Amino acid sequence: MKNLGDVVCSIIESNGMFLLAQRPGGKALALKWEFPGGKVKQGESEKEALKREIKEELGIDIEATERLTPNSHSYSSFSINLIPYRCKIVKGKPYPMEHANIAWVNAESVNTYVMAEADLPILEEYLLRILKK
Repeated sequence: MKNLGDVVCSIIESNGMFLLAQRPGGKALALKWEFPGGKVKQGESEKEALKREIKEELGIDIEATERLTPNSHSYSSFSINLIPYRCKIVKGKPYPMEHANIAWVNAESVNTYVMAEADLPILEEYLLRILKK
């Protein structure tokens, strides 16, 4: 099984909602929803990777505000160490340049989306944090 290493993902927050992105058809985990992000390249910090990936995938500039608990997950053909950050948009409006779709969701509506399995523990921790407020 191939290990893809460290992958950062962003929980982009705005007006009490957060952004999910739908993986494109024909790729691994096709049409499942995820927190957008991507692989950390050698020599790159987690936050640098996150900013680069979100600019490439959604066309926006973000600022990471809080690191949540990473989740190591094995799928049938690969494994990842998924590192989540809460983020806010600094500039731009998100547009799905590499995803099938994007959606702004809240704690009540998120369970209607079929999430990528690696994102589930991250979603759970995030929801516990925002619901405690």
